[in-house]
Amino acid sequence: MTQEQAIHAWRTGWRSSLRRGGWIVACCLLAAALIGLSGGFHSATAQTQGDAQLAQSAPLMAYYYIWYDTQSWSRAKNDFPLLGRYSSDDPEVMRQHIKWAKAAGIDGFIVSWKSTYRLDNRLEKLIAIAEQEHFWLWIIYQGLDFDRNALPIEHIEADLGIFVRDYADRAAFGLTNRPVVIWSGTWEYTPEEIALVTSKFRDRLQILASERNVAGYARIAELVDGNAYYWSSVDPQTNTNYLSKLKALAESVHAHGGLWVAPAAPGFDARLVGGTSVVERRHGDTLRQELAAAFGASPDAVGLISWNEFSENSHVEPSREYGSTALDVLAEARNRTALPMGDFDSSAPAVTDMGDYNTLLILGGLLVLVLGSVVTVARRSNSNTATSSQRISEL
Repeated sequence: MTQEQAIHAWRTGWRSSLRRGGWIVACCLLAAALIGLSGGFHSATAQTQGDAQLAQSAPLMAYYYIWYDTQSWSRAKNDFPLLGRYSSDDPEVMRQHIKWAKAAGIDGFIVSWKSTYRLDNRLEKLIAIAEQEHFWLWIIYQGLDFDRNALPIEHIEADLGIFVRDYADRAAFGLTNRPVVIWSGTWEYTPEEIALVTSKFRDRLQILASERNVAGYARIAELVDGNAYYWSSVDPQTNTNYLSKLKALAESVHAHGGLWVAPAAPGFDARLVGGTSVVERRHGDTLRQELAAAFGASPDAVGLISWNEFSENSHVEPSREYGSTALDVLAEARNRTALPMGDFDSSAPAVTDMGDYNTLLILGGLLVLVLGSVVTVARRSNSNTATSSQRISEL
């Protein structure tokens, strides 16, 4: 049943029932219509989801960046959050992010971290809020510096030692039996260098590589606990090797008994930071395709790229340019109802794709009509209460 058919059926049955005085029957007709409307909505979205229905099984984890200061937004950005040009140090921003993420069906954040005073302080705040909100955390350890050079192995050993000592036992990291740490940039290290690190920490951590192909993973497969592929710049409509590459990586990782984290992104544009490729969002269709591909590649988890990587325009956080479209797509795929965004910024888009929220508005309007009609009937029935009570008891 379409929305139009459901509303028409309700109107016809409701008016007829009111003429007969049977307002409870009318309420039943309304309930049936609303069920039909809801079913019609989800049937329509199911046609666009495809394989993304598999999204009900594996955790959905979003890459999350805690490096923002208020001045960060003046560099290499052409879109901005609805929350404003925030600092990642703000606990209320962290809490709002988590609430939005949970409502859209995201199970946790993969937090970009290496040990500095500023990032340690922010990680501590995020852990506390995640535990209060019953939200999971993983870590993506930044093994490369700003210029994409590999950090010294001694540096990585020291940082992971700090993580094990100060954070690994926190409840927020309890999604798996050992906290998950993705080592970003493993392709820049030799197997011997990787072995020096993982041999010290694999009893306390699940350390995943970040290799970009089967050959890269195979060379270190026995030294790590799986692989998370951060592939934000692929265009699923033009890359004919996209699906087969994800499935080949999945088979390789699982053959070695590892965890496989498949990527999905809403779009990409890193030209302001030196990139050249652009992947259009296509009003949410790019994210729909990438979610379907990721969940179709037998993942142990899907790594959503990203919550708030605004420099590469892969963010799903509600923004001025894209509104809440990405969260609506996620909620659709996970059978959730995303939270309304609210009026956080007067320069936010006037019209956004609110997904299930629009359906709730329709239902709310119908409910108001119901209540108004019931009150009218009740008032007309006051002169003959006994007769009305008898009629109701007979229904």
